[in-house]
Amino acid sequence: MTVWLRAATLALPLLLAMSGPSVAQTSPTTTAPAADPAAVPAAEPAAEAPAPAASSAPTASQGKTYSEPQVVSAAKDLFGETTEGLAKVIEKVFAEMGEPSAYIAGSEFAGAIGVGLRYGEGTLNSAAGGSTKVYWQGPSIGFDLGGNASKVFVLVYNLDSAEQIFRRVPGVEGSYYFFAGVGVNYQSDGEVTLAPIRTGVGLRSGINIGYLHYSRQFSWFPF
Repeated sequence: MTVWLRAATLALPLLLAMSGPSVAQTSPTTTAPAADPAAVPAAEPAAEAPAPAASSAPTASQGKTYSEPQVVSAAKDLFGETTEGLAKVIEKVFAEMGEPSAYIAGSEFAGAIGVGLRYGEGTLNSAAGGSTKVYWQGPSIGFDLGGNASKVFVLVYNLDSAEQIFRRVPGVEGSYYFFAGVGVNYQSDGEVTLAPIRTGVGLRSGINIGYLHYSRQFSWFPF
């Protein structure tokens, strides 16, 4: 475990105590008086906008992907073994999402008391070639208590370049799947989709809906 993960273990209770729900403030609005319908001329019906044309040019993520045997092998290198649960979870993700354009192999520390925090780091490996260091942090809302430190293997979809990973990606509600000690859930912002796979102590006892901010540098600020 890296030095910053050890530091995260010590600092997490303080960060949890400092985090709290924020209250959005709204400004009063004024409503303009309705116009007299008789004084407004009838508008011509607007022409229907054409649908965006589908691009036939293949992207980098479409042209370069990892096969299922390659992903199973990389996951085995990270977790140390290939269990029935790990193979089944990977098979399910491939059935639903197809071949990924990249994957992240890394580790993370997470804990929650109603509102939780998660910190991680790993290496993004692209099927198109090259690797990039990635950090992530973010809040989560769930039913679990305590904390855990674990390894995590993330399948990445629709990634045309490594720069696209640096964004906030929300969790997809109801996407959690568990089989024989291995769990996976989806994260998506409508463009890039990620499927983090965790096993053993990395599994959370509750289903958390939050987001993760993937960044170039480590940050204590989870929001």
